[in-house]
Amino acid sequence: MGETADDVTTPPREAIDLLTERFGTPLTAELLSDRRGSRTWKVTAPDVRLALKANAPGGPDAWGKATEMDQEDRHLRLLAKAGAIDATYRVDAGPWERGRWLAVRWIDGVPLWRALAPGRGPEGNRPSVRAWLLEIARTWARRLDALHTAGWAHADVQPTNTLVEGGGAHVIDYALACGPEEAERLPYRGALTHTTAPEVAGALLSTGDDAHIHVRPPADVWSLGASLFWCWTGRRPVTYADDEDRTAKLGAIAEGKVSPLADARPWPFPAFEKLITACLAADPDRRPAAAEVATLCTEAGQ
Repeated sequence: MGETADDVTTPPREAIDLLTERFGTPLTAELLSDRRGSRTWKVTAPDVRLALKANAPGGPDAWGKATEMDQEDRHLRLLAKAGAIDATYRVDAGPWERGRWLAVRWIDGVPLWRALAPGRGPEGNRPSVRAWLLEIARTWARRLDALHTAGWAHADVQPTNTLVEGGGAHVIDYALACGPEEAERLPYRGALTHTTAPEVAGALLSTGDDAHIHVRPPADVWSLGASLFWCWTGRRPVTYADDEDRTAKLGAIAEGKVSPLADARPWPFPAFEKLITACLAADPDRRPAAAEVATLCTEAGQ
């Protein structure tokens, strides 16, 4: 098993050989995604499941994606050393003939948008759903607090990078994270537009494409609030047309004008609405820290 020039559905042979040596056979790989210059497989071996990522060779940004893969591996090592993430999350990484690959522990969760689907309708207004929403927000904030305490920001907080397993949230994809120990890195030029904090949007609009923007923890908190707003209400927190270009969307976000949550909510939930609104403060200094978000969730659930 391993990618050939004519087969893009199988992962790099170099990765499969190493993982087989570590975990044994039978070992299978299921392609999950092939987009934006990278591919992801679910790898199953005896007593272990992994997520394996590799850059897609060819295309205009093949070198950049390979470098980004290497950057994420470096981030995972630093974050584990700082105690900001579970040290067992990163499994292995290395080069292959056309780039880089990275294997991490499989998290058996679902993306936030799909997980929150039961809460998007009026029937979601049940005590069990309210408690569940607060627990997702609480555990998510705790994950971010661990990064922030270590001096890092995730810098790509969004629904796709948040997996819900049972009643808790897990954070994945650390390629764009911003930390204190980076002598060299790819310039950070934003992530998903819809969950970009106003100060980051403003910096993107006022700097050149090769300028690095160092994301701070308050931007993660805004992105957390934006993701909860979006996935609970079904509407993005800042209003703009889908066909507007990214510059126009970032301009709207930079203005700090968030849509009224009361107009978008599927049902009233004052404690949750207060939490989301606090996270979406336009002024970074007025947002709660991630640890405070977790505390607010705990207090609201009592």
